[in-house]
Amino acid sequence: MNLYKNKIYGEERALYGIKGARIENCRFEGAADGESALKETDDLNIINCDFLLRYPLWHTSNAKIENCRMTETCRAAFWYDKNVTIENSVLGGIKAVRECDDTEICGSKINSTEFGWFCRGLVLKDCELISEYPFMQTKDLHVDNLKMQGKYSFQYVENAEIRNSFLDTKDAFWHSKNVTVYDSTVKGEYLGWYSENLKFVRCRIIGTQPLCYAKNLVLEDCEMVDCDLSFENSSVIANVHGSITSVKNPKSGRICADRINELIMDEYSADSTCRIISKEDCFERCS
Repeated sequence: MNLYKNKIYGEERALYGIKGARIENCRFEGAADGESALKETDDLNIINCDFLLRYPLWHTSNAKIENCRMTETCRAAFWYDKNVTIENSVLGGIKAVRECDDTEICGSKINSTEFGWFCRGLVLKDCELISEYPFMQTKDLHVDNLKMQGKYSFQYVENAEIRNSFLDTKDAFWHSKNVTVYDSTVKGEYLGWYSENLKFVRCRIIGTQPLCYAKNLVLEDCEMVDCDLSFENSSVIANVHGSITSVKNPKSGRICADRINELIMDEYSADSTCRIISKEDCFERCS
C-alpha cells in the first residue's frame, strides 16, 4: 500500500486516480484552484487529514476516513461514492454526501446544508447533525443515536429505520414511505404530512399540526405534546399516553388517548370512519 504522509496539497486533482493508499496527516488546501484531490480513487485509508478544498472525494470506492476534518469551504465532499466509512470526523460544507451507495458515518459531527441527498444504504450512528434540508430522497436509511437540528428533513425518504434519536426539525418525513422511528423524540411543526406507512414506537412527538394527510400511519405507546389539529384527513391507528391537544377530521382507523382535549369534526368530516377513544373521560365518538 502506498503511503502519503505529512504533505500539503493545493493543486487540482492532486492525487487523482490513486489506488491502494494510506493518506496520513495531510492537508488539502486548494486555496487557489484546488479541487477533486482524490477523485476516481479506490481502496483508501485516510487518517487525520484536513480538507479545505472543493469536491475532494468523488467516484471513490472502498475507503475509510478516520479523524478527519472538512471545513465549511469543503463543498460537496462525497459524491457518487461506494462503500465508504467515516469515523470520528467533522463534516462541514454544503452538500457533504450525495448520490452515494453504502456509506456509514459513526461518531461524527456534521454541519452541512442539503446533507445526504439521493443516497442508498446510508447509515448514521452516534452522530450530531445540523442541516437545513437533510436526507432528501434517500433510500434504505438506518439511524441510531442521532442528535439533529434541521428543517425539511427526511422528505421523500423510503425504507428507513431510526432509533434512540432526538430530531428537532420542521416539515419532517413529508411524502416518506416505509419509515419506522423507535424510542426517539421528534420535535417540530407539520410532522409527516403526505407520508405512507410511517410508524412511531415509544416516541415523544412535539409540535403543531402533526401527521396530516398520512396513509397507514401507526403510533404505538407514544406521547404527544402541544399537538393541536392532529391527524387531519389521515388513516391512522394510534395509541397515545397522556393527552392530545386536539384532533381534527381524521379519515379512518382508531385514535386512543388518555385524554383528547378537543375533538374537531366539522362539515368536512362527513365521510370519516375513524373511531376516537378518550380513556380518561370514557368518551368515544364515531363519525
